[in-house]
Amino acid sequence: MAKNAHLDDFKVPYFKSGDKAQAFSLADIDSGSKPFSTGSKETDRERLSELAVLLDELQERLHAQRCERVLLILQGMDTSGKDGTIRAVFHEVDPLGLRITPFRAPTPKEAAHDFLWRVHPHVPAAGELAVFNRSHYEDLLVPRVEGLLGGEQLKRRYEHVRAFEALLADSGTAILKCFLHLSKDEQRQRLQARIDDPTKHWKFDLADIEARKQWDDYQVAYRDALAATSTEYAPWYVVPADSKSHRNLMVAMLLLRVMEGLKLEYPPAKESLKGITVV
Repeated sequence: MAKNAHLDDFKVPYFKSGDKAQAFSLADIDSGSKPFSTGSKETDRERLSELAVLLDELQERLHAQRCERVLLILQGMDTSGKDGTIRAVFHEVDPLGLRITPFRAPTPKEAAHDFLWRVHPHVPAAGELAVFNRSHYEDLLVPRVEGLLGGEQLKRRYEHVRAFEALLADSGTAILKCFLHLSKDEQRQRLQARIDDPTKHWKFDLADIEARKQWDDYQVAYRDALAATSTEYAPWYVVPADSKSHRNLMVAMLLLRVMEGLKLEYPPAKESLKGITVV
């Protein structure tokens, strides 16, 4: 681990009502850095396995207690590793009480409602750990880049997202939002690898190439969305993601910290079970 590295160094500054533009820039964070690496991919994976066991224990307490809720949101450019992060971080976690929801382009039915209508049914219930693979943030990013959303409309959506997440937090949901920060060159290599490997063609879409042409626009859209919606109750973290092993390790560390902060315990023992012998 890099000397003096701290998770909060990668937290996007909190939004404060009335503030002007926040002093925040994605360009200031090196996507190729590995501040929380143990020093090698092998030892990073070993450390991740240790954290995965701890996450499993905490998730079991969460599910048994059925009081708290945890929501992890993963956002990032194409190939930033949302699927890979989920596979790596949760490989030891019992599926009971874990729910993963991918968000794609809205269906006609979803598009006929407000942009948060399709999201609310997937937030975690009491005792659940929910993971969003993409999320409601797509509706802040894609329409903006495509020129369909801007100005006061965009500001209103920021306000709606802050209010929505405040509602979740007030209802007992701990929210962690991770932006998987990838470089343009690393994305090029990963897209090319998908094209070159026939077994990966199912993961490739020509739309990814079109979106790549709008790289700079998406970087600006992400910067503004993160700055406008990072709050004390739902903070954003920028995760350097050029290194897959580092990306996975950092997300696991962040999630572990959130879950440890909940002080999760098993429900009290049942006095009625004392003295019972199963024969």
